[in-house]
Amino acid sequence: MKRLFAPAPDSLLGQLRSPLYMRWQAGLSLFALVAVFQGPLALRHPVGAWLAPTLLAVPLFVYLYSRVYLAPRRYVQWYVAGMTAVALVLWVSNPFAFVLLALAAVLSAFAESWRRWLANVAVIGALALGKAWIFGDPLGQALAVAMAGLFGGFSNVAYVCSARKDAELRLSQAEVRRLAVLAERERIGRDLHDLLGHTLSLVALKSELARRLALAEPGRAQREMAEVERVARHALTEVRAAVTGMRRGDLAAELTSARLMLEASGVAFEGGLPDGFELPQAIEAPLALVLREAVTNIHRHARAGRAAVSVSIEDHMLHMRIGDNGRGGLTAHGNGVSGMRERVHALGGTLSIDSPPRRGTMLSIRVPLPMQAAVPVEARGIARPALPATGSAA
Repeated sequence: MKRLFAPAPDSLLGQLRSPLYMRWQAGLSLFALVAVFQGPLALRHPVGAWLAPTLLAVPLFVYLYSRVYLAPRRYVQWYVAGMTAVALVLWVSNPFAFVLLALAAVLSAFAESWRRWLANVAVIGALALGKAWIFGDPLGQALAVAMAGLFGGFSNVAYVCSARKDAELRLSQAEVRRLAVLAERERIGRDLHDLLGHTLSLVALKSELARRLALAEPGRAQREMAEVERVARHALTEVRAAVTGMRRGDLAAELTSARLMLEASGVAFEGGLPDGFELPQAIEAPLALVLREAVTNIHRHARAGRAAVSVSIEDHMLHMRIGDNGRGGLTAHGNGVSGMRERVHALGGTLSIDSPPRRGTMLSIRVPLPMQAAVPVEARGIARPALPATGSAA
């Protein structure tokens, strides 16, 4: 059963990554089926004339309806045709079955092109008009079917176009991140080659020379090996310096990464650092990791629409606030929060959390700075972006 209702990769929900909005829309639209039962009862039509055909037709219609969302999009045309046939046959015995025909016209917008949608609406409208004309039904019902197909279908077409562009943007951002990682790997490879290539070649040559001189000229061989030792220690120092630089935490880079991650998931982000803003590496690296963990929590758990980061320096203290307007309720004892708190405490600072349920979350971080780094915020011109009204981080 679960497999039956799983969207195909090339289905409407599969292509758009099963958006929650579309799932809700699909479910709520089925409430229109209530009219198929309630209408005849309200008009006191003989139950024997319409109830049995309706009970047979509605499950088949619902199945075809679900396949529009779950089956490959190249088959949408056929499922809409099936829904149209079921609705037309039922309309003969149930005067409110035109509601099913209107649903079919609306869902025809999910065909692979807008031309097919307009052609489907025209055909369905013509069939509805012909049925109403032949059986003497109100022509307004046929007009309602055509109008529903046009206006409801236009809304669906616009939503699918927007969702597809959003999915393409996510893919392009993922590709940018992948290329950035690839470029960084290539840079590290070049740096290590430039750093170690000449040194290791020199070590190999001097080691070979020392081996040849070991018996004939022991004193010279010892001098050569001492030179090998000096070169090796120098290379080790350079490698350690290079690795330290690669591991260097950077608040500016983390803010850029946060913006990419949050905006790709539909969360508006505000925050940044001014030109010339610098911190001692021993302080900036742990704070960058704290910021990364907080932003990851917002992305995964907060269900926020907005997030912001504010940084300021006052009275020899660095203040960093990370806020969102999400669901709140962040526990102070989770693994992520415990890790952030430990990093801040190791710097001699404090981390406080304000996270009332359904009112967002605010992380407030205070870290003491050395005298040379504690420049007043006015002197550095640090921008303070407006935080969401309800709070910060998730």
